Amino acid sequence: MTNKEVIQAFYKEFFNDHIVESADKYVREDYIQHNPGVDQGREALKSAFADKFVANPTFHLNIVRMIEEDDMVAVYLKNVDPEGRTLCRVVDMYRLQDGKLAEHWDVLQPCN
Repeated sequence: MTNKEVIQAFYKEFFNDHIVESADKYVREDYIQHNPGVDQGREALKSAFADKFVANPTFHLNIVRMIEEDDMVAVYLKNVDPEGRTLCRVVDMYRLQDGKLAEHWDVLQPCN
């Protein structure tokens, strides 16, 4: 899989289908998280989003655009409600290593 394909599959399974265990396929165990709201490592990512998906069972992200250069992928996406209305806009940046997400940064536009 290309880095973009890894990201697309991860977003579909993890964020949109809410299969937190899918992170085992796509995220390195020593995942570095630069968002202060989520602890370091794959297990912390899984735990944080398992809680989020319980609190918000309709959570869904639509990928609008991806830009890839070397081992980096930037993803522009929208958090949408079940009617397709945009709730929030996000840019996620990932560094991939050996076909898995190794490091993450994000920028969020204030949500409505």
